[in-house]
This record gives sequence, C-alpha cells and structure tokens, in this order.
Amino acid sequence: MKRNIFIFGILLSVLAYTSCVKDLDVKPTDPNTILSGNLLDDPAYLQQNLGKIYASFIISGQGGTPGDDITAPDGNFFTTTRALWNVQEITTDEGICAWGDAGIADLNTQTWSPSNPFLTALYQRLGLSVTYANEFIRVTAGSTDPKVLRYAAEARFLRALAYYWHMDLFGNPPFTTEADNVGKFYPKQLDPQVAVARVKLFNYITSELKAIEGTLGEPGFSYPQADKGACWMLLARLYLNAEVYTGTAKWDSCKIYTDKVINSGKYSLAPNYRQNFSADNGYTDGNPEMIFAWSADGAYTQGYVGTTFIIESSSDAVYLRAEDFHGLTSNTNWNGNRARKEFLNVLVDTLATYGNVSVPWATDPFFAQCKDKRVFCRVKKSQDIPSASASGDYGIGVYKFTAKNTNGVFPAGGNPAFANTDFPIFRYSDAYLMRAEAQHNLGNNAAAADDINMVRVRAYGDASGNVTATQVTPKLLLDERGKEFYYEAQRRTDLIRFGQFTNGTYKWTWKGGVKGGTSTDSHMNLFPIPGAEVSANPNIKQNPGY
Repeated sequence: MKRNIFIFGILLSVLAYTSCVKDLDVKPTDPNTILSGNLLDDPAYLQQNLGKIYASFIISGQGGTPGDDITAPDGNFFTTTRALWNVQEITTDEGICAWGDAGIADLNTQTWSPSNPFLTALYQRLGLSVTYANEFIRVTAGSTDPKVLRYAAEARFLRALAYYWHMDLFGNPPFTTEADNVGKFYPKQLDPQVAVARVKLFNYITSELKAIEGTLGEPGFSYPQADKGACWMLLARLYLNAEVYTGTAKWDSCKIYTDKVINSGKYSLAPNYRQNFSADNGYTDGNPEMIFAWSADGAYTQGYVGTTFIIESSSDAVYLRAEDFHGLTSNTNWNGNRARKEFLNVLVDTLATYGNVSVPWATDPFFAQCKDKRVFCRVKKSQDIPSASASGDYGIGVYKFTAKNTNGVFPAGGNPAFANTDFPIFRYSDAYLMRAEAQHNLGNNAAAADDINMVRVRAYGDASGNVTATQVTPKLLLDERGKEFYYEAQRRTDLIRFGQFTNGTYKWTWKGGVKGGTSTDSHMNLFPIPGAEVSANPNIKQNPGY
C-alpha cells in the first residue's frame, strides 16, 4: 500500500470555498467544514485544502456521487487524467478504443467537434483546478510562515500545470488568477487571437514557475508533492514545445532545466523499467526515477480512474486478462483500449531486436524475444482492426501498467478492484530524452546520442542497442519517445512537435476515418473550445477551423 496519502487528506472533510464581504466574519457552524474564512485557523486545514487541488486532477470529487465536482453523467469517465489520457492517446497510433460511448469514435478517427464530451469535461476540469488553486493562493497571500509559503508555491505549480495542459490542448483558455475574487463574472481570454494568447500564457506559466522555484521543497523532499524537480521538469517540457506554443524554439532553455534535474543527484533510472508502472512505483516506494506523479491508493482513490482505468480498459477475457497480467480481479477485462499495428513499427524494430528475422507473431505473440525490454504488448486476434468500432479483440494489446509490484506479486492488503499504481507525470528518463532532443537541435548529436544511450542501456540490459551520433535524427528521437513513454499521455504532443499528428507523412489505421489512414486538417493540432463555453461566455472566441 502507498505510505504517503497526503494528497487525499481532503477526503476526510468537506470543502466549501465561499466569497465573503468586508463586514462579515464568516465561520462554519460545522467544525468539519473548511471555508475560506477559516483556512488559516489550523495547519491541517491548509494541508487538506491543498490536497483538494492535487486530487482534482485524478478523482471525480470528494463526495459519494459520480461527477460531483462537475456536471457529468459519469464522474469516473470524465476525470482529468482519464480524459487527458484519451485525448493524448486514442487520437494517435498508440491507442484506439472499441467502446461506443459518445465522443470516443470522434477521438479514434480525428473527427471531433466542439461538442465532444471528453473535450468539454477536460476543459472544465482543468479550469476547476485553476479555480481551486486561485482561492488557495488568495487566502494564503501575505503569510510569512515558511510552510504556508511552500504550500502556496505548490498551489501555484498545480495552477501552472493546469494552464500548461489548457494551453497545449486548447490554446486559448479563459484566464483567471487569485486577483479575480470568487463571484459571477465572465472570464476573458488573454487575447482574441489564439497565437497571441498562447505566447502570453506561455510567458505567464514560465514566469510563475521561475518565481516559485526557490520556495518549493528540495527534490524528493515529500513525494508525491510538487518540488523543485517537478518545477524543473515542467519548465523543460514547456521549452521543449516552445516553438509550437510561441513560434520560437527555446532549446537552450530546455537544456538548462534538464541539466538541473540530471545534476541534482536526487534521481536515477529505475533498474527495472517495469517498476515505473507497478504498484511500488512511487519515489517513496524506492523508485528513484519518479519525479512527480498522481498518487494512487486502492483504499483512498477508489474509482475507475487513473491507472485503474488504463489497466482495466486494456484487458480482455481472452488475450490480456487483467487477473493474469495486471493483478486486479474485480470488475476486470473491459476490452476497450489497444494500440494500432503501425505503432509496432515504432516499438519493435525487427532488424535490431530479431536479427533480420520477421517478427514471429504467431509463435512469439508477447515479443519475448525482443531485446528491448520496454515492450509489453501482444498481438490479439489479428493485428488488423477491421473497423474503427471493431471489438477490442483486434489490434495490439498493451499491458504496460500493472496493479502488481515489480516482482509480480500483488501488494499485501491491496484492493482487487483499484490499483495502487501511481500515474507518472514526470520521470527521470524524460530529462535525458528531452535533453537529447535539445542537444540535437543545438547541433550536438554526440551528446544527444549519449543521453539516448543512458535510457537504452536500461532497456536492452547492455550497450547492444546503443546509437551513434550519425544515427540521431528527428525520426529516431520521436521513435525513442514512443518506445519509452507509450501509454503515458504524451504521444499527441510529441507527434505535433515533430509535425506528424495531422499531416499525411505518417498515417495510421483509421486516422481521418479511413482504414489505411489519411491526413487531417492542421487546425486539429488544437482542440476546439467546447461549444457550450463559447455559447455561454461572450468573452470566448472559438479556435480557427471549428
């Protein structure tokens, strides 16, 4: 079981943020109710309220009914991490979902519209996390207590993270800060033009992260809370994608912050790649690679969200039974998500891993002969997916995440329905691969190869998979990220940065609604602002093309 359950302390109380007027000293009649007026009365209140912000990214809410933090037909379905995973994965070669729920087919085929429910929910959820953070920051402003200052810095980090995803996905969200008191008003975008607004939001996020860097805890000080390491990783990822967001590359800045992570001496690669996706994958579980993650605990985060969702939706009753590979035995085998066959060309390099022999799918369906030990897949009934809505029995099964410990044993006291496996946001291997990409773009392929090989030696167990400076190309860099981070909700962003998400150079099964794949319009590199938001808020302008 997870030992650090800090971020779920809020579940023990009822949170109610309220606005107040100057002549009223608002206090709760119920001592278990925390209002903004008594937030500073007890240090435990601060911790619980900060926990609410953390938890807003992974669970549906603190109440007992689904969707209690937003209006949704199924709170589990439309939580931040689950919706984020869907829009980052099943829109790409790494995933396709067999379910017929509204909005899924649109994501599978890159044919979404402003009414897609996953986009609406994710947009609302991220805005809600910003709102929670704003109020926490506003109420704690002016404190000189070092612990309060650190908590406020964590809230600012979480707000920056929410805004980062808002910027990456939607480009031009409404913008509010702690200066906007609670009340009814129409929030505004930073600029009516999405390109201009994106630059302004990028600059705001980077300035916020730099401002709080010195106040956050030292790397690894109290996992899973945000610390300097998480701050550096988010800055590095922002600069990694700076050209997409602002039109100007910032490779030197990306290198600066990855250097900080790598040179901190607080992290290292887990000896076993699988530990990053097992029930004992947290930093406090002895995994030196996990920098920042959404903590999961089968006792405290009960819901079909986060890694529980990934595990169950990737399993079926025949080819990838959850009870066999993942350890969960209750409500298993949803038979939804799997990869498309084109991703095998990324994940399994036949020449490098099989020695000039065709991949023996019939006799080695789990790729046991593959020298790259990051491959946790199997060919199911057929590698081909006959229709965009075909059964989950077709395609490439993925069983990367598990509810078992690294040693294959289910954790003592674990819940058979809900995983203890944290969902990684920033891993140490990403510092190496982001720096490798920066080095390549700065003209230093030798250094880029060194960073890639740091990750590849772990994957192959020796230097047999190492690359040379002359082999470092944009394709190799993109493929290496696919090998290392598949199913971690990064693929769409990576494909966009390399110009491969919507164009016709790289096509995959059912991209654009065509079996062999086709190009889609470049405006789909950004998702639309939800139609309900545009209709309700006169200050919101829709993204071009929608």
